[in-house]
Amino acid sequence: MNKHYYTPAEVLDVNMTAGEEKVQLPIFKLILLGIMAGAFVAFGAVASSTAIFGVTDLGTSRLIAGCIFPVGLMMITFAGGELITSNCMLVAGVMDKRFGVWVMIRTLACLYLGNLIGASVIAVVVYFSDILNSSNGALGAYMLKVAYGKTSLTPVAAVCSGILCNILVCVASLKAIASKDIAGKVWALFFPIMLFVVSGFEHCVADMFYIVMGMIAAMNEKYVVLAEELYGLTTAQIDAAINIGGFFSNQIPVTIGNIIGGMVFVALPIFVIHKGKSCNK
Repeated sequence: MNKHYYTPAEVLDVNMTAGEEKVQLPIFKLILLGIMAGAFVAFGAVASSTAIFGVTDLGTSRLIAGCIFPVGLMMITFAGGELITSNCMLVAGVMDKRFGVWVMIRTLACLYLGNLIGASVIAVVVYFSDILNSSNGALGAYMLKVAYGKTSLTPVAAVCSGILCNILVCVASLKAIASKDIAGKVWALFFPIMLFVVSGFEHCVADMFYIVMGMIAAMNEKYVVLAEELYGLTTAQIDAAINIGGFFSNQIPVTIGNIIGGMVFVALPIFVIHKGKSCNK
């Protein structure tokens, strides 16, 4: 029967087959794919931030951001790019003995590096584009607020939030694979990504952009002063949290959480449930 979608068992097989091809790519191609994905996520982050920085109600602002941020994931799906988060599903290929664990680790490491480069480059270009001066610098102050919040998370909160985030990201990726047409893929991506943004869960690649953006904005005295006026953030708080140490205090637990969420909470149960079923494409 000519279906417009793949079954869950077929999705698993398609995902593992794509993983086999991915892990064989040379390092420079993996890094380039990571750069593209990091940049696209950064575009979603800056656009959603620009839309909500003047909205005071938390629920409303998150709903607006949740409707904009998924465009970054759509760009990755349709234009090309690879995130470390959705590629946590590669563990299914390891469990199926299609490739080894060290090959998977090499692939994820290259994608992580590429994601960081892509997100950081966009943060630098955004700063020099003068967009942060919107509303007389209020957007720049807002970026400091966001970065401060992310670097101030406790390790437990960061890990748990990362787990919840990547459950939704990996499900979105699988749903996009399930659909055979562009419209279906758009909606498949939109709703789970909207859920994670509205819920405020932590995505390591998005956090790369937000924290690097905050580190750059912190060098602008105008934004620092406004951050204190608008959000009560003192210069001492900003200096203590928004720095390289703060970056790693976020990235390490959030990335661990993202990996657990994708591998343990999504890939493992889906593999156990659907491996061995009919995988006719």
